[in-house]
Amino acid sequence: MSAQPNSRDMISLYHVDKVYPPNQMALRDIDVTINRGEFVFVAGASGAGKSTLLKLLFAEERASRGQVLVGGRNLVTISRPQKAALRRNVGVIFQDYKLLETRSVLENVAFALEVIGVKKRERFQLAFKMLSAIGLKERIHALPPTLSGGEQQRVSIARALINRPQLILADEPTGNLDPDMTIAVFNLLLEANRCGATVIVASHNLTLIEEINKRTLVLDKGRLIGDFERPKG
Repeated sequence: MSAQPNSRDMISLYHVDKVYPPNQMALRDIDVTINRGEFVFVAGASGAGKSTLLKLLFAEERASRGQVLVGGRNLVTISRPQKAALRRNVGVIFQDYKLLETRSVLENVAFALEVIGVKKRERFQLAFKMLSAIGLKERIHALPPTLSGGEQQRVSIARALINRPQLILADEPTGNLDPDMTIAVFNLLLEANRCGATVIVASHNLTLIEEINKRTLVLDKGRLIGDFERPKG
Protein backbone atom coordinates (compact mmCIF):
# COMPACT_ATOMS: atom_id res chain seq x y z
CA MET A 1 0.00 0.00 0.00
CA SER A 2 1.29 3.50 -0.81
CA ALA A 3 1.80 5.83 2.12
CA GLN A 4 -0.26 9.03 2.04
CA PRO A 5 1.67 12.24 2.74
CA ASN A 6 0.39 14.81 5.21
CA SER A 7 -0.24 18.25 3.68
CA ARG A 8 2.44 19.70 5.97
CA ASP A 9 5.08 17.27 4.72
CA MET A 10 7.72 18.53 2.32
CA ILE A 11 9.63 15.24 2.42
CA SER A 12 8.67 11.72 3.48
CA LEU A 13 10.85 8.62 3.17
CA TYR A 14 9.34 5.20 3.88
CA HIS A 15 11.61 2.16 4.34
CA VAL A 16 14.14 3.49 1.85
CA ASP A 17 17.18 1.49 0.79
CA LYS A 18 19.79 2.55 -1.73
CA VAL A 19 22.18 -0.06 -3.09
CA TYR A 20 24.94 0.77 -5.56
CA PRO A 21 26.33 -2.02 -7.77
CA PRO A 22 27.57 -4.58 -7.17
CA ASN A 23 26.33 -4.73 -3.57
CA GLN A 24 27.17 -1.49 -1.75
CA MET A 25 24.45 -0.59 0.73
CA ALA A 26 24.49 3.24 0.93
CA LEU A 27 21.19 3.69 2.81
CA ARG A 28 19.26 1.11 4.80
CA ASP A 29 15.59 1.27 5.89
CA ILE A 30 15.34 5.07 6.20
CA ASP A 31 12.06 6.36 7.65
CA VAL A 32 11.83 10.12 8.15
CA THR A 33 9.46 13.04 7.58
CA ILE A 34 10.46 16.68 7.20
CA ASN A 35 7.76 19.36 7.37
CA ARG A 36 7.52 22.36 5.10
CA GLY A 37 9.62 25.24 6.39
CA GLU A 38 11.97 23.15 8.54
CA PHE A 39 15.74 23.64 8.68
CA VAL A 40 17.40 20.24 9.11
CA PHE A 41 21.00 19.10 9.31
CA VAL A 42 22.05 15.64 8.13
CA ALA A 43 25.15 14.68 10.10
CA GLY A 44 27.54 11.76 9.93
CA ALA A 45 31.06 10.73 9.04
CA SER A 46 32.30 10.48 5.47
CA GLY A 47 30.55 7.52 3.82
CA ALA A 48 27.58 7.63 6.19
CA GLY A 49 25.12 8.21 3.34
CA LYS A 50 24.55 11.97 3.58
CA SER A 51 25.22 12.78 -0.09
CA THR A 52 23.20 9.77 -1.26
CA LEU A 53 20.22 10.93 0.77
CA LEU A 54 20.32 14.37 -0.86
CA LYS A 55 20.66 12.80 -4.32
CA LEU A 56 17.48 10.80 -3.71
CA LEU A 57 15.64 14.01 -2.76
CA PHE A 58 16.74 15.67 -6.01
CA ALA A 59 15.92 12.58 -8.08
CA GLU A 60 19.56 12.34 -9.18
CA GLU A 61 19.46 8.78 -7.83
CA ARG A 62 16.49 6.42 -7.48
CA ALA A 63 15.78 4.45 -4.31
CA SER A 64 16.36 0.69 -4.54
CA ARG A 65 13.44 0.06 -2.18
CA GLY A 66 10.75 2.12 -0.47
CA GLN A 67 9.14 5.44 -1.27
CA VAL A 68 10.63 8.94 -1.51
CA LEU A 69 8.00 11.70 -1.55
CA VAL A 70 8.98 15.34 -2.13
CA GLY A 71 6.23 17.95 -2.32
CA GLY A 72 3.69 15.17 -2.76
CA ARG A 73 5.50 13.56 -5.71
CA ASN A 74 6.81 10.00 -5.46
CA LEU A 75 10.35 10.20 -6.85
CA VAL A 76 10.55 6.44 -7.29
CA THR A 77 7.91 6.53 -10.04
CA ILE A 78 8.23 10.14 -11.25
CA SER A 79 8.27 10.81 -15.00
CA ARG A 80 10.94 12.88 -16.74
CA PRO A 81 8.66 15.95 -17.24
CA GLN A 82 7.56 15.75 -13.59
CA LYS A 83 11.20 15.54 -12.52
CA ALA A 84 12.02 18.70 -14.50
CA ALA A 85 9.09 20.53 -12.87
CA LEU A 86 10.19 19.41 -9.42
CA ARG A 87 13.75 20.60 -9.95
CA ARG A 88 12.61 24.11 -10.84
CA ASN A 89 11.52 24.46 -7.21
CA VAL A 90 14.66 22.93 -5.69
CA GLY A 91 17.97 24.71 -5.13
CA VAL A 92 20.95 22.34 -4.88
CA ILE A 93 24.43 23.14 -3.62
CA PHE A 94 26.69 20.35 -4.87
CA GLN A 95 30.07 19.36 -3.42
CA ASP A 96 31.55 19.39 -6.94
CA TYR A 97 29.86 22.72 -7.85
CA LYS A 98 28.55 21.63 -11.32
CA LEU A 99 29.14 25.08 -12.81
CA LEU A 100 28.93 25.81 -16.54
CA GLU A 101 32.60 26.29 -17.42
CA THR A 102 32.03 28.34 -20.59
CA ARG A 103 29.66 30.81 -18.91
CA SER A 104 30.70 33.68 -16.66
CA VAL A 105 30.01 33.75 -12.94
CA LEU A 106 27.09 36.13 -13.54
CA GLU A 107 25.68 33.92 -16.30
CA ASN A 108 25.96 30.81 -14.13
CA VAL A 109 23.91 32.38 -11.36
CA ALA A 110 21.40 33.96 -13.76
CA PHE A 111 20.89 30.62 -15.53
CA ALA A 112 18.59 29.37 -12.76
CA LEU A 113 16.32 32.34 -13.49
CA GLU A 114 16.58 31.86 -17.25
CA VAL A 115 15.17 28.34 -16.87
CA ILE A 116 12.01 29.67 -15.24
CA GLY A 117 11.53 32.46 -17.78
CA VAL A 118 12.76 35.59 -15.99
CA LYS A 119 13.65 38.37 -18.43
CA LYS A 120 17.34 38.94 -19.13
CA ARG A 121 17.73 42.35 -17.50
CA GLU A 122 15.94 41.30 -14.32
CA ARG A 123 17.81 38.02 -13.95
CA PHE A 124 21.20 39.71 -14.32
CA GLN A 125 20.23 42.38 -11.78
CA LEU A 126 19.14 39.72 -9.29
CA ALA A 127 22.26 37.63 -9.93
CA PHE A 128 24.52 40.64 -9.37
CA LYS A 129 22.76 41.42 -6.08
CA MET A 130 23.18 37.84 -4.88
CA LEU A 131 26.86 37.72 -5.88
CA SER A 132 27.48 41.02 -4.11
CA ALA A 133 26.00 39.52 -0.92
CA ILE A 134 28.65 36.79 -0.93
CA GLY A 135 31.61 38.95 -1.88
CA LEU A 136 31.93 38.13 -5.58
CA LYS A 137 30.83 41.31 -7.37
CA GLU A 138 34.42 41.82 -8.62
CA ARG A 139 34.40 38.37 -10.24
CA ILE A 140 31.14 38.44 -12.18
CA HIS A 141 32.82 38.24 -15.60
CA ALA A 142 35.27 35.48 -14.64
CA LEU A 143 34.90 31.91 -15.93
CA PRO A 144 34.60 29.11 -13.34
CA PRO A 145 37.96 27.44 -14.17
CA THR A 146 39.77 30.66 -13.15
CA LEU A 147 38.15 30.69 -9.69
CA SER A 148 39.44 29.19 -6.47
CA GLY A 149 37.54 26.31 -4.89
CA GLY A 150 36.00 28.65 -2.34
CA GLU A 151 34.88 31.08 -5.04
CA GLN A 152 33.32 28.27 -7.07
CA GLN A 153 31.49 27.10 -3.97
CA ARG A 154 30.06 30.58 -3.42
CA VAL A 155 28.87 30.75 -7.05
CA SER A 156 27.16 27.38 -6.57
CA ILE A 157 25.44 28.70 -3.43
CA ALA A 158 24.30 31.88 -5.18
CA ARG A 159 22.87 29.86 -8.07
CA ALA A 160 20.97 27.57 -5.69
CA LEU A 161 19.36 30.47 -3.80
CA ILE A 162 18.69 32.95 -6.61
CA ASN A 163 15.17 31.84 -7.57
CA ARG A 164 13.93 31.50 -3.96
CA PRO A 165 13.26 27.75 -4.20
CA GLN A 166 10.78 25.97 -1.96
CA LEU A 167 13.41 23.36 -1.07
CA ILE A 168 17.17 23.88 -0.65
CA LEU A 169 19.54 20.89 -0.51
CA ALA A 170 23.11 21.72 0.50
CA ASP A 171 25.90 19.12 0.49
CA GLU A 172 28.76 20.39 2.71
CA PRO A 173 28.08 23.95 1.48
CA THR A 174 30.91 25.62 3.39
CA GLY A 175 33.65 22.99 3.15
CA ASN A 176 35.97 25.30 1.18
CA LEU A 177 35.09 28.56 2.91
CA ASP A 178 36.78 30.54 5.68
CA PRO A 179 34.92 31.14 8.98
CA ASP A 180 33.64 34.62 8.02
CA MET A 181 32.26 33.44 4.68
CA THR A 182 30.79 30.35 6.36
CA ILE A 183 28.77 32.63 8.62
CA ALA A 184 27.66 34.75 5.64
CA VAL A 185 26.50 31.67 3.73
CA PHE A 186 24.56 30.26 6.67
CA ASN A 187 22.94 33.64 7.22
CA LEU A 188 21.64 33.39 3.62
CA LEU A 189 20.36 29.85 4.24
CA LEU A 190 18.69 30.88 7.49
CA GLU A 191 17.10 33.89 5.78
CA ALA A 192 15.76 31.64 3.02
CA ASN A 193 14.33 29.40 5.73
CA ARG A 194 12.70 32.36 7.49
CA CYS A 195 11.07 33.23 4.15
CA GLY A 196 9.49 29.78 4.02
CA ALA A 197 12.02 27.51 2.28
CA THR A 198 12.67 24.03 3.59
CA VAL A 199 16.45 23.71 4.04
CA ILE A 200 18.41 20.46 4.37
CA VAL A 201 22.16 20.68 4.94
CA ALA A 202 24.51 17.69 4.93
CA SER A 203 27.52 18.37 7.14
CA HIS A 204 30.11 16.63 9.30
CA ASN A 205 30.95 19.90 11.11
CA LEU A 206 29.50 19.19 14.56
CA THR A 207 30.63 22.53 15.96
CA LEU A 208 28.71 24.38 13.27
CA ILE A 209 25.66 22.17 13.76
CA GLU A 210 25.60 22.94 17.48
CA GLU A 211 25.98 26.67 16.85
CA ILE A 212 23.11 26.80 14.34
CA ASN A 213 20.97 24.77 16.77
CA LYS A 214 18.46 23.09 14.43
CA ARG A 215 16.94 19.64 14.04
CA THR A 216 19.65 17.09 13.22
CA LEU A 217 19.37 13.67 11.56
CA VAL A 218 22.38 11.43 12.24
CA LEU A 219 23.46 8.75 9.76
CA ASP A 220 25.94 5.97 10.40
CA LYS A 221 26.86 3.45 7.71
CA GLY A 222 23.60 4.12 5.88
CA ARG A 223 21.31 3.86 8.89
CA LEU A 224 19.41 6.67 10.58
CA ILE A 225 20.58 6.38 14.19
CA GLY A 226 19.36 9.69 15.59
CA ASP A 227 16.78 12.43 15.03
CA PHE A 228 17.40 15.28 17.46
CA GLU A 229 15.13 18.28 17.86
CA ARG A 230 17.20 21.19 19.11
CA PRO A 231 15.87 23.36 21.95
CA LYS A 232 14.58 26.75 20.85
CA GLY A 233 16.34 29.93 21.92
